[in-house]
Amino acid sequence: MKKLIAIALIIFLSPICWGQVLHPADWTFSVSKVNPTVGEEVELVFDAVIEEGWYLYSSDFDPNLGPLVTEFTFEANDSYELLGSIQPQNPKKKYDSLWEGEYTYFRHKGKFIQKIKVLTENPEVKGGNFYQVCTDVDGRCIPFEEEFNFTALLQGKSIEKAEKKPEESTFSIKSEQESGENTSDEEKGILTKKSSTDPYTLLTFMIAAFLAGLAAIFTPCVFPMIPMTVTFFTKNGGKWKGVMYGFFIILIYTLIGAVLAPFMGPTTANELATNWIPNIIFFTVFLFFALSFLGLFEITLPSKFVNNIDRQSDKGGLIGVFFMAFTLVLVSFSCTGPLVGTILVESAGGQVLKPVLGMFAFSLAFALPFTVFALFPSLMNGMPKSGGWLNEIKVVLGLLELAFAFKFLSIADQAYHWHILDREVYLAIWIAVFSILGFYLLGKIRMPHDSPKEKTSVGGLVLAITVFSFVIYLIPGMFGAPLKALSGYLPPLTSQDFILSAKSVENTESYICETPDHGEELHLPHGLQGYFDYEQALACAKDQGKPLFIDFTGHGCVNCREMEARVWSDERVLSRLTNDFVMVALYVDDRTELPKSKWYTSTYDSKIKKTIGQQNADLQITRFNNNAQPYYVVLDTNGDLLLPPKAYDLNIANFVAFLDEAKKIFSSSK
Repeated sequence: MKKLIAIALIIFLSPICWGQVLHPADWTFSVSKVNPTVGEEVELVFDAVIEEGWYLYSSDFDPNLGPLVTEFTFEANDSYELLGSIQPQNPKKKYDSLWEGEYTYFRHKGKFIQKIKVLTENPEVKGGNFYQVCTDVDGRCIPFEEEFNFTALLQGKSIEKAEKKPEESTFSIKSEQESGENTSDEEKGILTKKSSTDPYTLLTFMIAAFLAGLAAIFTPCVFPMIPMTVTFFTKNGGKWKGVMYGFFIILIYTLIGAVLAPFMGPTTANELATNWIPNIIFFTVFLFFALSFLGLFEITLPSKFVNNIDRQSDKGGLIGVFFMAFTLVLVSFSCTGPLVGTILVESAGGQVLKPVLGMFAFSLAFALPFTVFALFPSLMNGMPKSGGWLNEIKVVLGLLELAFAFKFLSIADQAYHWHILDREVYLAIWIAVFSILGFYLLGKIRMPHDSPKEKTSVGGLVLAITVFSFVIYLIPGMFGAPLKALSGYLPPLTSQDFILSAKSVENTESYICETPDHGEELHLPHGLQGYFDYEQALACAKDQGKPLFIDFTGHGCVNCREMEARVWSDERVLSRLTNDFVMVALYVDDRTELPKSKWYTSTYDSKIKKTIGQQNADLQITRFNNNAQPYYVVLDTNGDLLLPPKAYDLNIANFVAFLDEAKKIFSSSK
């Protein structure tokens, strides 16, 4: 059972990652007749293929309702005449209580048809369409604007579908002829359709939440109640009430997640990732729960409230069973509250479904023993007796909560450059906490509510060895060791004051044209030189005649730190980044406010961008239709894209090939 202590550590290791801006609707165009004669009518056909889980709003509902209707604008000229308005083909209908009206939409496939009358030979028909796609998975809605041109199609000529770019983009991908290389269809669409590279999937989160539910069972507030509760049901009302008891436990916890889900959606994910207010709140919550688990105080709900709920359980039937389950949830709050709070905190920056599914997985494990033992009461004979080991589990969980509380404080510290939790300070805290944990498992440290312990169990010894091995692994980090396995969870190495030996590659030629803006606070890893402002870096790339390597990164980006520690540290990568490119690191979550003269209003969301991070994030979204980090882009000296960008990939050979290909294309385009 004590193995659950080690498993529970998983719940604290979820990275806060930003999602990508996708392009879930892919448009193709066709005509009902080619080479039409003057006076003929032709249908212009707009077909949209919509990704699974997304839907496209149609064009035939009240535009004042709320959702953005799909609009098509045609450039007027004397070569053709529009016949009526554009017609969507068999869209679905739905009444939405939020908008208080009915709207139409498409899933999977959508089609619109516009009839025209040809007035001259070789009619010229072009324009643009504005539309919005949404996903009901996490509530995101993304507007897009594209151009179309039917002129070549009407003349019977085939055309290549243009890459989707926001109207303000100044970037372009070099053609196959320019690059001298063949580009696959998949690569051509990389700016418009991208799969997530987030290693911490929703399923993984649910598994971690399930394991946390199992850990909650073995706490002093819950474990002793299992035999009492199951015995009551087997003697009063049969097994079915025990089963319903477990069902109601799951229902109550899942409802808690559902109630909180609207407040944890993706609209606030970016703010929650690095804003100091939520991160300090999360740090305080973790610290509060940790001190409670360690025995400093007990988190309890008002006794009057709990007693009132308990009295409702005296009622018969399912109502009484429901209130018995509700009573268990309330009474066990002092032990389950920290774990439940952890799950909700970890789901705060994710999808709307995440807190619901996390609470469901937690409660499923939590309710499991009550249901299983109610169906098979003889299994209780093999259960261990309650004892001091239950409090030991609480203390272990408390120390883990304490250690991982500092992750949230670290994120805010990096984003705002407070310098109160640099890497060596963070490591010192972890070394101290996990050393205490190791001595506690050996019985050398006892907490106020612990029972006397004369001997160390084999399980405790194994766990202590594991913990001390981890501590020994951390110690070289105090002198600058990269600690690659933890690179995503530690402050960057650049924040460390003392480094015994830093690994870097000596420049064969200097490419720094001038002192980088923001270079006092922002840094590149491994001694690399570069910039932190796009315009300044592009000017240097022109001056040096080298391609520009853009690293869209973030202070709170776990995958960015892993790429830097595991891929960039390789000498092959370092030498190429040092000598073949001008580098610019664009932090999308940096909170440094710029002078008012540099503020601007984004064409993407019409919001004023005041900080370094806001402007860098806006640049990535508007010009690359993407907001995932890390995201690596290579441009020529004119700011044009040399090859499809690259995202998170720990394969060093792939990254070397990416850099070599970029250099090759750049050289051939000169």
